[in-house]
Amino acid sequence: MPLLLLDLDNTLVDRDAAFRAAVVDFLAEHGLPASDLTWVMAIDASGYTARREVAAALTDRYGDVVPTTCIRALLDKGAADRVVLAESTREALGKAQADGWTCVVVTNGRTPQQEAKIRITGLDQLVQGWVISEDVGHKKPEPEIFQAAAATVRLPLPGAWVIGDSPHADIAGASTLGLRSVWVTDGRAWTQDSYQPTHVADDVASAINYVISTSG
Repeated sequence: MPLLLLDLDNTLVDRDAAFRAAVVDFLAEHGLPASDLTWVMAIDASGYTARREVAAALTDRYGDVVPTTCIRALLDKGAADRVVLAESTREALGKAQADGWTCVVVTNGRTPQQEAKIRITGLDQLVQGWVISEDVGHKKPEPEIFQAAAATVRLPLPGAWVIGDSPHADIAGASTLGLRSVWVTDGRAWTQDSYQPTHVADDVASAINYVISTSG
């Protein structure tokens, strides 16, 4: 069975939009300047900044007026509680499954938050498995996390496709392993010279449809 490895944040789900909405509510609830949204999003860096660093920055800025528990809740549940799965993505995953593909989510992050996103969106009913970096002790682009994903569904890794939005974590990881890949651009231009995706797509649904239509 063909294997399709899919990134979660800002690929299958719009994690940044969910976190942005949570920050807007957080700022309003505590009477903080709405203009601080830009600062918080920059500190967060699409979730790539370590949680402890984001927590420290928020505590340093707001600690006198915002309880630590509220900052912790924003970082632990803000995005996870608000993510949604686009209907086009749901349909593409359903088509992939109907065509015999085995789909596995491969994501960096902390297990409670990432599993919450997978279950809240219903992805747990649309994919055949998932691996989270905290669980396996390796982060993308390390080969071991991709190998763990294949092992989860007892399929060989060679021949798999990788879909993701991160040039470094997803596409470089695939390149190192000799896997084909689709980069989800979200309107960005490719800037790397040392490796290239097999294909580029505007969104994850288009990426999935490309893979299943060109592979057999």
